[in-house]
Amino acid sequence: MNDKGINNEVVAVPAGARWIWFDLDDTLYDFMGSSAVALREVYNKYRLDRYFRDEEHWFEVYHRHNAAMWVLYNAGKIDQAKLRYDRFYLPLEEGGVPDGENRRLNPLLDVDYLNALGSTGMLIEGADSVLRHLNSRGYKIGILSNGFKAVQYQKLASSGIDKYIDCVILSDAIGINKPHRPIYDYALEQSGAVAAESVMIGDNPDTDIAGAVRAGWPAILFSPRCEQDTIKVEGHEIQVLHTLKPLLNW
Repeated sequence: MNDKGINNEVVAVPAGARWIWFDLDDTLYDFMGSSAVALREVYNKYRLDRYFRDEEHWFEVYHRHNAAMWVLYNAGKIDQAKLRYDRFYLPLEEGGVPDGENRRLNPLLDVDYLNALGSTGMLIEGADSVLRHLNSRGYKIGILSNGFKAVQYQKLASSGIDKYIDCVILSDAIGINKPHRPIYDYALEQSGAVAAESVMIGDNPDTDIAGAVRAGWPAILFSPRCEQDTIKVEGHEIQVLHTLKPLLNW
């Protein structure tokens, strides 16, 4: 037991599980760490210190607007083009960048940020060893992500975990986002899996976990900062992983 009384050694997994599905960003791939690298690169390259007090100010303004855009995107209220444009346009506008300069910088920031984001190869601690272990035990491993297709494949390759993955399902490729049930049904169709034998592991209770529950899948929340070892999602008790290490006990 750790000092908060949370058991990090054993996580009960439904008997008969054959397919283990992971969200990618901040579940396996260190999105926040990679994003910091990418945001720092564009901050320096495009002299954003002209508009923001320092890197931390730039990070805060960007992440605030980006998070709001992703909520709208996951809900199907905006498309990818709108998300990718506004998540830079709005921070630059808040920083006082003139509209003409904002529109000039916007596509440059988008391309450079995504290239840097996908190329760091940074993983959440334990991700590689967990995937290697599951693969050696004969589990099938899937990726189920709302991220952009080209960048997600770049992340899988740059981090070296692509060799463990048996099936990749991306909302960007099929036009359906988590938590909507059709993307989970599509994953089953494409992989030949069945819901009762599929376990969804992700860091977002509103997309990864709620979507899996609605589709009839067992689900586990990966949340290093959560102080509980179970949570309720749509009336279902969901186990919480505080580290990926317990997966090695399967």
